Amino acid sequence: MSNYNGTMITGKEKNPSNVIRISRQILLPADQVQITGIRSGGPGGQHVNKVSSGVHLRFNVVGSSLPAEYKARLLVFKDQRISSEGVVIIKAQRHRSFEKNKEEALERLSTLIRSAGIKPKPRKPTRPTRGSKLRRLDGKTRRGRVKTLRGKVDY
Repeated sequence: MSNYNGTMITGKEKNPSNVIRISRQILLPADQVQITGIRSGGPGGQHVNKVSSGVHLRFNVVGSSLPAEYKARLLVFKDQRISSEGVVIIKAQRHRSFEKNKEEALERLSTLIRSAGIKPKPRKPTRPTRGSKLRRLDGKTRRGRVKTLRGKVDY
């Protein structure tokens, strides 16, 4: 298997540093993903205030090398992580180490891209059955009868 520039990726080499594997067919060049360190909150004492262990990942969908159908589906997603300019922003700060947070952010990005690869099933329009129509009308007449019985009683 070859990646975007034709170099071979063997089975032993799970994730070379210059490529992010999304699926078997889709490989993403690492230079298309911007990763910056941020200070993360949570446990860690004074160490938290000194070290940037959180990760802020940015990925521009429009300018990426993803297939066109993936780009189109990603841009129509109603996901708060995707900005109106088509930039995916992921913030990972669950772990105390930068490397684990980076792995988590990349995994979340690849999960999002993989979900864009799933084609939505087309909706088949259906009509209500005769029995369901009759049950609905029967319920309406019963309800109407109850409401008329609530009126004034004439002696």
